[in-house]
Amino acid sequence: MQEELRVGIGYDSHPLVSGRRLILGGVDIPYDKGLSGWSDADVAIHAIIDALCGAADLGDIGTLFPSQEPEYKDISSLVLLSKTGELLKAKELRVVNIDVAILAQSPKLSSFIPEMRKRIGQALGVGSIQVTIKATTSNSLGFIGRGEGIAAQAVALIRKQEDGLPRF
Repeated sequence: MQEELRVGIGYDSHPLVSGRRLILGGVDIPYDKGLSGWSDADVAIHAIIDALCGAADLGDIGTLFPSQEPEYKDISSLVLLSKTGELLKAKELRVVNIDVAILAQSPKLSSFIPEMRKRIGQALGVGSIQVTIKATTSNSLGFIGRGEGIAAQAVALIRKQEDGLPRF
């Protein structure tokens, strides 16, 4: 049997607004603003979902979970991530690792990263060791640097045991 490895990348950004909770990596972050979006607008998890979708040939987050659908209004992105994990398992795909970079001028996120890793790993049924997260600023440049929004980039590596024939 041959092992097939597949890589996907994902990106997401949302504006910061008053009156919303800030959810990143499935963790409620104390802050005076939150991210605007149809779901909980968790850019870290949305980037992960897109990375997994790319690696598994599942389309993208908007294909799987269309915005404006009532069932996804204010839904936890951890639920969407768990559903994405189920789709991977149905295709006999497994997460090797996920790497995420969160771009935010503020708040400082380093103390929340261990809990983010744990929750993301739980949603996908993998160990937190398979999920790495970094937080960085944009050095006061652009919409992130002005505190207008937060973005995230993710890379996912998945694997499938193959008999030599592609099944994607």
